Amino acid sequence: MMFGLTPEATLIAVLTTPLAGALLIALTGNKPNLRETMTLLTASVTFALVASLYPLVMAGGTPRVVLGQMLPGLELTLLLEPLGMLFALVASFLWIVTSIYAIGYMRGHHEENQTRFYLFFAVAIAATLGVAFAGNMLTLFTFYEVLTLTTFPLVTHAGTPEAKRAGRVYLGILIGTSIGFQLVAIVWTWTLTGTLDFQAGGILEGKVSGAVAAILLVLYVYGIGKAALMPFHRWLPSAMVAPTPVSALLHAVAVVKAGVFSVLKVSYYIFGLDFLSTVATAEWLQYIAAATILIASLVAMTKDNLKARLAYSTISQLSYIVLGAMLAGPLGFIGGGMHIAMHAFGKITLFFCAGSILVATHKTDVSQMRGLGRAMPLTMFAFLIGSMSIIGLPPMGGMWSKWYLALGALESGKLFLVGVLMASSLLNVAYLLPIPLRAFFGKVPAGEDAPSGIKEAPVPILIAISITMIGCVVLFFFPDPVYDLIKQLVM
Repeated sequence: MMFGLTPEATLIAVLTTPLAGALLIALTGNKPNLRETMTLLTASVTFALVASLYPLVMAGGTPRVVLGQMLPGLELTLLLEPLGMLFALVASFLWIVTSIYAIGYMRGHHEENQTRFYLFFAVAIAATLGVAFAGNMLTLFTFYEVLTLTTFPLVTHAGTPEAKRAGRVYLGILIGTSIGFQLVAIVWTWTLTGTLDFQAGGILEGKVSGAVAAILLVLYVYGIGKAALMPFHRWLPSAMVAPTPVSALLHAVAVVKAGVFSVLKVSYYIFGLDFLSTVATAEWLQYIAAATILIASLVAMTKDNLKARLAYSTISQLSYIVLGAMLAGPLGFIGGGMHIAMHAFGKITLFFCAGSILVATHKTDVSQMRGLGRAMPLTMFAFLIGSMSIIGLPPMGGMWSKWYLALGALESGKLFLVGVLMASSLLNVAYLLPIPLRAFFGKVPAGEDAPSGIKEAPVPILIAISITMIGCVVLFFFPDPVYDLIKQLVM
């Protein structure tokens, strides 16, 4: 273990390090260089602590820490298990990369209240890691709510009427679904089973009737609003008014992935895959996820604003993971779990590129980007690589998660869902690939000036883009660390 800490102490350190970093950021706020050094240092130490736990998980270790007791038999508990390990690795590593990116973006775009931005970013990461290492549904729900509240100041960072309106939508949908549905499901589960602990094989089988299980599943899946399953998806496009580093990590990785991660945890540890396969509403939720995949892709095609197009793409891609969970089979579950990492690297690359274009050119619309590739070749090449990963083309990591999702659909005898995945990939091609192709090969329309005086975004932005772009390729050739974690649960 890092610094000679026990696994239990390391789990606590993973949560407290970002909070300590937030304090250091606040104390050094009037010295930007020192403040950003504290951010990078905190992010690096956090990732190192998380990574030090990987060998223990692969060896089958499951250390547990009780943080406190809320009610008799109801404890706030941390638990190290493979799915949480994967989510924590992705979120903590990409925090480092996003911190590098944010230095270039926040300065290059002359954003105000930068200290507040970095501070809440660190606190939100602590909440994300709390979700990742939650040992029961009570703990997961607690950190889930903290994550919503701590990202609200990031969504409303600009302070404009539009940002405030987006913040109200953000809080309204996420708090409304979690209190109105998820909390009801948690309390109901507790009264039926007497426990909320995450147990392999689930805790509901043999304790509930088929009708109750069907209702509970709907309450859980729709109560996890961060999964953005239609019709509770509108908060995500609204949140795109936030600065691009927020959109990139929190709304392409941490917040939305906390949602679909929670769906995977519920399917495996509360229902159990065997029992879930017998729940009537699981099949209905497969079709709702499939509809979300296709409808969100079609909406994405209509959006000229680049971040709005990427937001609807994210809604579509999140439902891949919901679909993988609802298939209730080993291969679909592996595909859903792998998509947490694969989509994270592809989509964060695309958001990084959108922010790079904004900083360098102040352009926000797809229609404005003809010929831009000659002025910003690295940015637009990275956009091409990220797009290929989202589409699922080799040699990009996104191919593997889509492959296992398709195998999972075949395993369950759902050829229709294989068709949905194929149609979705074609729609991905239609709304993503024209952007870099027009940038490199498109001619500027008559009457418009060719891009001149435009150059690449600041170096920190390009460093971050390069890291995540390379990550998309590396995950194709070396998917085993991701696959092996999830395989531990289902194989």
